[in-house]
Amino acid sequence: MGARTSNRKRDDEYSSIKRSYSSLKSPDFHVSKKLKFSTMSSDRPVVSSNSTVARLSRYPEETPQLRREVHGPCRGLKFGLSRSFFRFWESKNSEPSEQDDVGNILSYNYQIAKRNAIGALRSFPKDAFELDSDTQTERDASGDSKDDEEVEVIEDVTVQELVAKKMDAHQPSSSSVVIDLTDEDSKVENAEKMLGVLSLDREISSVSTYKKLLQGVEKRTSRLKTLDFEIELNEKRRSILQSQTPKKMPVDEIQQEPFVPLTRDEEAEVEAALSANRSKVLVTHENSNIEITAQALQCLRPGAWLNDEVINLYLELLKERERREPEKYLNCHFFNTFFYKKLINGRDGYDYKSVRRWTSQRKLKYELNDCDKIFVPIHREIHWCLAVINKKEKKFQYLDSVKGMDSRVLKTLARYFVDEVKDKSGKDIDVSSWAHEFVKDLPEQFNGYDCGMFMIKYTDFYSRGLDLCFKQEHMPYFRRRTAKEILNLRAN
Repeated sequence: MGARTSNRKRDDEYSSIKRSYSSLKSPDFHVSKKLKFSTMSSDRPVVSSNSTVARLSRYPEETPQLRREVHGPCRGLKFGLSRSFFRFWESKNSEPSEQDDVGNILSYNYQIAKRNAIGALRSFPKDAFELDSDTQTERDASGDSKDDEEVEVIEDVTVQELVAKKMDAHQPSSSSVVIDLTDEDSKVENAEKMLGVLSLDREISSVSTYKKLLQGVEKRTSRLKTLDFEIELNEKRRSILQSQTPKKMPVDEIQQEPFVPLTRDEEAEVEAALSANRSKVLVTHENSNIEITAQALQCLRPGAWLNDEVINLYLELLKERERREPEKYLNCHFFNTFFYKKLINGRDGYDYKSVRRWTSQRKLKYELNDCDKIFVPIHREIHWCLAVINKKEKKFQYLDSVKGMDSRVLKTLARYFVDEVKDKSGKDIDVSSWAHEFVKDLPEQFNGYDCGMFMIKYTDFYSRGLDLCFKQEHMPYFRRRTAKEILNLRAN
């Protein structure tokens, strides 16, 4: 019985081993499954090694399965970079191993260039380095295993995208430079490109811009030389014209005298005269027998039109000023406001005989032909202008504060001057070569009532030999100053 029982147990053990062996041969067998043996009690006899152990030693031992890395979304760390990025940076920070191009100095330089490039990325904006978590999740969902080489390529592509963003931020007008780091043969060259791009700063880019601009300018050197020649030629022409133009008085010497402000006493005197009884005679000029009443003086208030009495008396005062200081003023003659009306009162618009006695030697004590300038007030219905017979410069001038022109006035005065010289001196004078000038560079009127003031101030400044250096804004001052000079019967 004992022997029978022992044999039955050995048969059961043999059957168990046989089933395990058949399962090893099946195609569904996986190395991760462990062989299960039925345990035997201590009282069983030991099986010989030649039977069981020898069979099991034929099969390879179980090897552990490769561990798969999980690429999931991760939280950004300092400088907006992920943990995977820093792991990649730390792995690349190590010295090149003997397996990676042992003794190759170019590979070592490549590692240093990449390390510096990644270090430069720390100064980038945070938004430039946020990894796409959705893309990472899709890669995790695919379930494919990634070995170490594929992880390195992914990190390299990430660096490539960051470099492109850096270039776009600093050079928006230039085309992006794509750097491929997946090819081992071109890694060194691409690393140098990457390092060159990331090391550019504003000074280097500005210098390159200046060089490009300089190259563009040098292409137009011939055109610049031509322009320089034209500028030099025009400068010489201008210097010649300036040398031929008569010198004018310095501005500093002439600006103050025509604009001396009135004192408090003079202001009070003018205000009292303007407020006096309208029928009161304020002053009488004996040489011209002109009386100025308070009513006539009202035309010097702001916004009023000047009348004949005030204009004619002021022209008389200008003539007396010239006689007092002949060395300071030009030798001039001033016709009154009625002269031109009388001259053109004939049938054909010209009557010299009607004004022939106005300039007799007994009355003037000089001849018009001896004067430098002759001033003729022109009244055109509701507007005052000035005509000048400029013997000194041999031209007839027309001055209008609203830039009007009347060639008939200048032709009439040219005819009159020829007849006047012929009648008083018996000489024939030719004025056909004299210019007829409508003065354009003169102070302009910007309202409808200051034309008379502009006309008498044209006369005042021209009789001094001064430029017309006043403006519309000076008219209120000139009105009160003219009133003061008429009340004192003296033009300053």
